[in-house]
Amino acid sequence: MKTAGVAMAFLFGMCLAVLAACGDGGGAPSAEPSPITTAEQSTVTPTSTAIVGIPATDKIAFASNRDGNSEIYVMSTDGSDQARLTDNPASDGVLAWSPDGSRIAFSSTRDGDWEIYVMNTDDSSLVRLTDNPALDGSPTWSPDGSRIAFSSSRDGNEEIYVMNADGSDQTLLASSSAGDGSPAWSPDGSRIAFATDRDGTLEVYMIGADGSDLARLTINDFDDTSPAWSPDGSRIAFLSNRDGNGEIYVMNADGSDQTNLTNNPADDDFPAWSPDGSRIAFTSNRDGNAEIYVMDADGSGQINLTNNPADDFSPTWSP
Repeated sequence: MKTAGVAMAFLFGMCLAVLAACGDGGGAPSAEPSPITTAEQSTVTPTSTAIVGIPATDKIAFASNRDGNSEIYVMSTDGSDQARLTDNPASDGVLAWSPDGSRIAFSSTRDGDWEIYVMNTDDSSLVRLTDNPALDGSPTWSPDGSRIAFSSSRDGNEEIYVMNADGSDQTLLASSSAGDGSPAWSPDGSRIAFATDRDGTLEVYMIGADGSDLARLTINDFDDTSPAWSPDGSRIAFLSNRDGNGEIYVMNADGSDQTNLTNNPADDDFPAWSPDGSRIAFTSNRDGNAEIYVMDADGSGQINLTNNPADDFSPTWSP
């Protein structure tokens, strides 16, 4: 059985349940608060501002429903200067920062169904990239910024697609009767890690950016998903419920040396590496609602960056 955290971050279709609920003021994992057991916790009391243009230097973008529906926000990496970027009645979320720091790709319902959009980091120059009745989401940029991989249910089940950064040439990466989602592009541009249930449980796989050389990285009876590459390409952080609840793990890029970084009874989710590879941002409900945390790459120094009654999730680090 999937934990709340795994269900939240698995394939984009499952993420939709979270975003839809966030629009109604809920939707994050609902486990009781629990203490951090792997590291001492400290809390930053955030400040919030109105919509402003934010430089892409040393920032974390994230989704939050603190204003009534899911919108995109940015903050400094210490949790200060929290500012809203998007402001519309629809739900915006599941986002990715472009490699050059100038744009953010994200999923939104602003045109009636889930599509992928891209905007400048000051909320200007909004462009819709996908346009079909299916569910499109979970964008991830190629390291040169020329392409975006994403998940889509346009063929009846969720699969991984790749398109140019302007939305052209949308191409199915690998056909499968299973559900494939949560794509993550490797730093060298050659591979895409993703989650799939093609072997019964959710596992992390890797495939060439051209659709070749499919390889399975995790093998167990539990659910593994939400892969995120370290900046040097040597490691992959991911979500697993093998210990009974959603936790953040890290492994070598070949699947070896799988190690638990978080260790608490709550659900942790959405890992995202800092540009220098020294820290990982993630979502946790250990305080009763979803908040953004950051920790050192070895799991130590876990710090709460957001602190409000709403749900904050899907962090992405500026380059």
